[in-house]
Amino acid sequence: MNIYLIKDTCIVNEGKKMYGDVLIKNGRIEKIATGIEPKESFIQINGKDRFLLPGAIDDQVHFREPGLTHKATIYTEAKAAVTGGVTSFMEMPNTQPPAFTHVLLEEKYETARQTSLANYSFYMGTSNTNLEEVMRTNDRKNDICGIKIFMGSSTGNLLVDNSLVLDRIFSTSEVLIATHCEEERIIKANLAELKSKKETLEPSDHPVIRNEEACFESSFKAIQFAKKHNSRLHILHISTAKEIQLFTNMIPLEDKRITAEVCVHHLHFTADDYARLGNQIKCNPAIKAPHHREALWEALLDDRLDLIATDHAPHTWQEKQEDYEHAHAGLPLVQHSIQLMLHYVKEGKISMEKMVEKMSHSVARCFQVKERGFIREGYYADLVLVDMNEGSTVAKENILYKCGWSPLEGTHFPASITHTFVNGHLVYGNGVFDESQKGMRLQFQR
Repeated sequence: MNIYLIKDTCIVNEGKKMYGDVLIKNGRIEKIATGIEPKESFIQINGKDRFLLPGAIDDQVHFREPGLTHKATIYTEAKAAVTGGVTSFMEMPNTQPPAFTHVLLEEKYETARQTSLANYSFYMGTSNTNLEEVMRTNDRKNDICGIKIFMGSSTGNLLVDNSLVLDRIFSTSEVLIATHCEEERIIKANLAELKSKKETLEPSDHPVIRNEEACFESSFKAIQFAKKHNSRLHILHISTAKEIQLFTNMIPLEDKRITAEVCVHHLHFTADDYARLGNQIKCNPAIKAPHHREALWEALLDDRLDLIATDHAPHTWQEKQEDYEHAHAGLPLVQHSIQLMLHYVKEGKISMEKMVEKMSHSVARCFQVKERGFIREGYYADLVLVDMNEGSTVAKENILYKCGWSPLEGTHFPASITHTFVNGHLVYGNGVFDESQKGMRLQFQR
């Protein structure tokens, strides 16, 4: 493995910026200092006028393999991820077949071992009928990121709406429980009411059907289960102002038993964008009115919301061109999440230090990821070099998602990702990929 020296760069880490060098050796960060001069042969990378960040860890992606590979594969989406500075991902179980058994889960891990350029972990899926298989995850809590529960509308048999099953999972799980929270009963009622008034539904109806109450009621229910059993609960993609009252910033993240994330699209788009983008931004939970976005930003900055993810969920362009009711929900984002947040850094909405905290440090802390998420000596060298003086524009020719489109197409970002290291391997540098080394399975300290 090559030895790298990143020279004279601005290191953004643990709430600070400092100038210096970073030596990468044997896949790890060997030394952080000024004036490093290795004795061995090395490759030097000029970091002057650039920022070195820990690689982002995205705790919520859908890479569609197995069974939905016409939309995406682990290989294609992981390649897009590292291009955008995401060096590790945690992938959801709603593939075909769903990851309802440990045999199926390990098949996904094997595919990632062979093809993923980023580090990886996969959630164990839950249904109303696979409780015993889910409980086996307790024996593997250090090498599986968590259990995923769809507590709201979902496809196939991924919806868990049996209260006895939910109570058993929350009472016995020793690993993190991640929930998608939308109340199915409220969604169905809203849909029926709207269809009684309108002959044809439109994308702008999406936040009316999947409204604030549907999100709040489901999140409140999950929190009640977690508090009853002192479970480790992580609520995914918070999208409403009302839900924020359920979370606290009064205790350190490491001490929280209940945590929450916000996704980049809920920080960027609002319901006003349906007129321009239509089904391209149809996703669950829905993108809602502007006041929700402002409330999410406030809660992110004051630490009621703990981390930033993407919920990367690619569909083909044809699947998004269906009429509103049949168009698939979800949008591809993992290639552009860091650049999108750096846009807000440039605007002064968030500091670079805070962005790094929410996309790297806090994810590592929340999931207890072993030896990643920070720029520390001895940690794996998952690193991203950013040029804030060289902008880039999202265009068809540089979108790497297999689906080939992005709701951000045409957007000009103020920054570029120039280099991405995964486990000390320069997988992406100035537009060139080195795919000779694959990512690693994430490990957890629980």
